[in-house]
Amino acid sequence: MFMRMIYDEKLAQAAYLIGCQRTGEAIVIDPERDIDRYIDLAAENGLKIVATAETHIHADFVSGSRELAERIGAKVYVSDEGDADWKYEWLDKKLSGGSYEHQLLKDDSTFRIGNIGFRAIHTPGHTPEHIAFLVTDHGAGANAPVGMATGDFVFVGDLGRPDLLETAAGQAGAMEPSARRLFKTLKTLNDIPDFVQVWPAHGAGSACGKALGAVPTSTIGYEKRFNPAINAATTEQRFVDFILSGQPEPPLYFANMKRDNKIGPRVLGTLPIPSRIGIADLRGLDGRKVVIVDTRSWDAFRAGHIPGSLSFPLTKSFNTDAGSMIRDTDVIYLIIEEPNLEEAVRDLIRVGLDDIRGWAAPADIRQYADSSHALATIDEISVEEAIGLVESREVQVLDVRRATEFAGGHLPHAINIAHTRLAARMDEVPRTGRLLVNCRSGARSARAAAYLKREGFDVVNLTGGMMAWEKTAAIVEH
Repeated sequence: MFMRMIYDEKLAQAAYLIGCQRTGEAIVIDPERDIDRYIDLAAENGLKIVATAETHIHADFVSGSRELAERIGAKVYVSDEGDADWKYEWLDKKLSGGSYEHQLLKDDSTFRIGNIGFRAIHTPGHTPEHIAFLVTDHGAGANAPVGMATGDFVFVGDLGRPDLLETAAGQAGAMEPSARRLFKTLKTLNDIPDFVQVWPAHGAGSACGKALGAVPTSTIGYEKRFNPAINAATTEQRFVDFILSGQPEPPLYFANMKRDNKIGPRVLGTLPIPSRIGIADLRGLDGRKVVIVDTRSWDAFRAGHIPGSLSFPLTKSFNTDAGSMIRDTDVIYLIIEEPNLEEAVRDLIRVGLDDIRGWAAPADIRQYADSSHALATIDEISVEEAIGLVESREVQVLDVRRATEFAGGHLPHAINIAHTRLAARMDEVPRTGRLLVNCRSGARSARAAAYLKREGFDVVNLTGGMMAWEKTAAIVEH
């Protein structure tokens, strides 16, 4: 048996390429939509992808299963559990007409890829239709599973959060019943041998849990002994209280991903290749009507950028930041170094931001300014400068950290809106006066400050954020 984890460091997402080396057939579990990576990896190892499978309707990335079905005719294996609201609606919408080859899976459904056996187990809680896959290498003579692709059910050190149907998808009152269902699902683990490996869909940094470990895989036995969420399940209520407390605010784009992955992601065919635009076209962009994503450093951005631009350096949070502040209907232009263009395009399409029309190099910014086109700037002040303004309330403080961080201490009189939810809560941001935006280190507040300036607010960023404030100022509210 062949198995490789293909890991997206930015979204902390894991897909699994599993193949039978005897027959040369392979399947991808939980693929992202830029599928060339999986096809190439399979070919490099003498395999051909013949199928794709999903553990559930994902919220944090656009699935690549439809893309695989269209491009290479992969058979689709997906859940048929859950109620009518949790059914895949794209299986009969092949672009050329008719249905994709597929098999709908119930609890205990089985199928084979070559000599590798897969058994679906219904594991609701994170979502109602969620399934996991027990994988057995019959080609090696095994009569027990070697691993379990757990999706967003069991992570290393955590369980999949059951609140997203409410906090991300807007289904009021859904989180507690989902948590109670997850509690009941934990009994499933009692029937799985302790030696079975855990192959989770996410690792540390994912917003699909609150305490995911940085170790990529584990075993069922280890997680039953040491996973804090599982250990909290001494009673149902204790488990519910534990699993629902302290969950981070989900990025705004999560609701779109649930919708798109249910009704069917748009088929790309190939990776988009935006064209480079000239200075005249760059000057013609209206930052209020299109989204200009500037990937330069924050210091370079705030010193001079095209009016209306958003600041998203190509860091580990690029996908999440962009998905939280750009609508999936927006037209996008990039300010980026050419060697980084493909990386940025892949990052954007993975969170459903597809309409990328063009790009310009950072050096072009220097040529942008003329008698009719001025660069915009954003102010940033030190803690020493901010203390008096905060004490006299000459500024309104907007803290864009998570609610759990805010509860641990914050600047006086601050309003708290996580930067990943800011675009949905703009009616809570004061329109009069100046905003002092802060976070832990100044990075998230920089993204928020650029967004707020684009929306017409008078903003200033706090250099160094709370880390700098706590070193200098004694005033912190709790």
